Amino acid sequence: MAEFDGGFARIAGRFGRVEPRRRARAYLLGLLSDVDTRTCWQLAEQAGDRTPHRMQRLLGEAVWDADKVRDDVRGYVVDELGDPDGVLILDDTGDLKKGSASVGTQRQYTGTAGRIENAQVAVFLAYASRHGYTLIDRDVYLPRSWTDDPARCATAGVPNHARFATKITLPGEC
Repeated sequence: MAEFDGGFARIAGRFGRVEPRRRARAYLLGLLSDVDTRTCWQLAEQAGDRTPHRMQRLLGEAVWDADKVRDDVRGYVVDELGDPDGVLILDDTGDLKKGSASVGTQRQYTGTAGRIENAQVAVFLAYASRHGYTLIDRDVYLPRSWTDDPARCATAGVPNHARFATKITLPGEC
């Protein structure tokens, strides 16, 4: 727990109020726990809450900068896990979708299904060394069918500055 607390101390200041800071801590502890499914309901129960509302508020309404938290985590990784023989690991994962409104969703290959399906694809960058491993970056893959359609992007809340990038270059674009 001391190692977790040290790592969490790096990001705690990104939450301007004590309530979201406590909720973020509980959320992360839930993600690291052995709960079977990591939905807001299960994470809320793990934290001792009766409903998922506090967890949902943290993820959907609380004010905090995910990119700055990511940068703080990277700093922790460099300090605690950094090694000249460390490696970066890039991987994508698909989430099958039925509609077309979720950001980046289109018919595309996803290893989740092992074929072309309607899916949203996320790209993750991890760092691994003999000292440990962790995720250090993430992004949603936006196919050209999205980046070439500013109205569609605007409707889905995609920032104006978003441009097409291949999966291999995405984490560096964050």
